[in-house]
Amino acid sequence: MGERIFLAGASGAVGRRLVPLLVAAGHRVTGTTRVSEKADELRGLGAEPVIVDVFDAAALAQKIAAARPAIVIHQLTDLPRDLDPQKMPAALVRNARIRDEGTKNLVAAALAAGARRLIAQSIAWVYARGAEPHREEDPVDTAAEGERSVTIRGVVALEERVLEAPPLEGIVLRYGFLYGPGTPHQRAARPIPVHVDAAAFAALCAVDRGASGIYKHRRGEPARRHREGRARAGLAGRLPVAAALGKASRRPSSSHG
Repeated sequence: MGERIFLAGASGAVGRRLVPLLVAAGHRVTGTTRVSEKADELRGLGAEPVIVDVFDAAALAQKIAAARPAIVIHQLTDLPRDLDPQKMPAALVRNARIRDEGTKNLVAAALAAGARRLIAQSIAWVYARGAEPHREEDPVDTAAEGERSVTIRGVVALEERVLEAPPLEGIVLRYGFLYGPGTPHQRAARPIPVHVDAAAFAALCAVDRGASGIYKHRRGEPARRHREGRARAGLAGRLPVAAALGKASRRPSSSHG
């Protein structure tokens, strides 16, 4: 039987690929956008669109309460689609605010609405220098400076808020650099790449698999492969493999993201 799911960021690169997967799996999806023009697109994908700003805590709480979700999925970002270098400094500050204040509002609204699970998008390039490949429990680069420090602080805030909000079951997906439809890159052109369809598939699987904790991206997986039924999304060998998800759990300390 499907779940009621509230997808924050449904009109983003991952969100647009995730909505059809959730609907096909039998879930009832309410998807958010800040732009009214995108409502019809979300409706066409199978979601019930709602227009809301994550920073409007009261409106967000009302929308989530009305949706009555069992699962809340956080795919919100605020970056220019082309990742224009001239726009990125300001965008990184906005993105960090979403990860901190926006996540705080989502967690509070999810708890008030009685949701049982919160799945959130994070990033896989947060680690301090050390032996690679990194594991989930490796230290995060909290000593970073400059623009990187803005990103790290936002990530730490997001992950702590998601994982430290019982009785919510918090799952953090540390994605690599996204490529594919809706992103600036159609091929894996950056380190630790992950296709948007693999990222969406991982979120789909996290709806009903996995203990609370952090799951880290390891390598990208072309969409063709999981459409053929190869259930791998490249997240540390654990997501979205169902049996392994049932066993894996990574609970970070405050110094580990």
